[in-house]
Amino acid sequence: MSGDKKRVQFRAPHRLIDRTDALADVLGEDRTDILVTALREYLQEAAHDDALTQEIAAAYYDDEISFDQLKALVGAEEAANLRVLKQQLDEDFVDEVAES
Repeated sequence: MSGDKKRVQFRAPHRLIDRTDALADVLGEDRTDILVTALREYLQEAAHDDALTQEIAAAYYDDEISFDQLKALVGAEEAANLRVLKQQLDEDFVDEVAES
């Protein structure tokens, strides 16, 4: 993982932050470590959710996200597969329109 870090700020329910702080105390870590770990694990699990992967692919096909964003979400191999499929779909569409 890259050593580059980006500062973010967000609002969360007090109870959630209190639980995060309590876990950080138990583990001897700070709040940021707990939140980064939770976010990393969530994104990892989301990448293996078929319904979410379909939504991500649809966003890519509709040019709502870039290839780099796609790759960050689903991994390089799956992104490459989706790019090939998008190119094939685009070519099929052009062929259909040309035949009409």
